[in-house]
Amino acid sequence: MHEEMEALLRDAGLRPIVLCSDTLASNTRGWIPQVRAGDVVSGPDIARTAVVDERDVADAVVAALLDHHGQLDHGPHLLTGPEVLSRADQVALLGAALRRRLRFQAVSADLARSRMLTDGRPERLVEALIAASLRRPESHRTTDHVERLTGRPAGTFARWAVDHAVEFS
Repeated sequence: MHEEMEALLRDAGLRPIVLCSDTLASNTRGWIPQVRAGDVVSGPDIARTAVVDERDVADAVVAALLDHHGQLDHGPHLLTGPEVLSRADQVALLGAALRRRLRFQAVSADLARSRMLTDGRPERLVEALIAASLRRPESHRTTDHVERLTGRPAGTFARWAVDHAVEFS
């Protein structure tokens, strides 16, 4: 997705350290109104991915910025969580953290678009989210790149859910 930008940086004589991530755990904050209103989270059913904790991404960025001796591989580094999860998996893990039985209900892209626009999300963001949900390929890939950069393994989504449960209450 960012190959053109990376090429421009290299062509300018720069050697960027490239960090990429897929689905951030914090994206689930968009479910807060639904979780507070009931036990069903609905939305487009995106392909399974290795959801990564945004704190791990931040720690990896810090490690890259503090690489004063240029010892880090320039990447790209694909930052992932340790397990591949579906939306239903994420909702179930969030429910476990909240001690509730939550379930995921897939809805069509058109219905999801309509709901997000009604909720007040910007149209360009909504279109980008819908396009990503329709085009994203399923990934079974996990990496150890968080650990290589930070010195500790990536956190699980279950841990993230426990740490952020109060936000959903």
